[in-house]
Amino acid sequence: MKTVTKLKKTALIMLMGSSFLISPASAQEDLGSKLPPEVRALLIQEMVAVLGSTQTIIDAMVRGEHPVVATEAQRIHDSFILAQELTKEQHAALVEAASEEFLEKDEAFHVLASTMADAAREEDTARQQEIFSQMMQACVACHTEHAAERFPRFHAE
Repeated sequence: MKTVTKLKKTALIMLMGSSFLISPASAQEDLGSKLPPEVRALLIQEMVAVLGSTQTIIDAMVRGEHPVVATEAQRIHDSFILAQELTKEQHAALVEAASEEFLEKDEAFHVLASTMADAAREEDTARQQEIFSQMMQACVACHTEHAAERFPRFHAE
């Protein structure tokens, strides 16, 4: 059963991997400005939590602290905003404002985090590094494409 789950995760990552590549500037959107303030605040709260876990993961990876990497990667996975306890109205507002591309990328990012947690539990350092790199590429691509107002420096190039 674990092998089937790993295969499903790997297939999703492979399918979504190409979507993390940065698209042309015309594909940029600013999701945050489309959201009601309380939903935007929840999204920002998720991003701050992801950032904190990411920083802890970096420190733990260079120290070979696999259990810490597993815990923090799992926290990133579990922070998935669409899986949180949003009201029906908040969920509808998020889904209405977000492009299908954003929703797919967000889900794929959280699958990557779960896969990284698995790699850490298996103490597979090389796989952790590979997945972490993919996660960081996903962050930059998403911020470039879907958070133009919040991260204007990505658009100054």
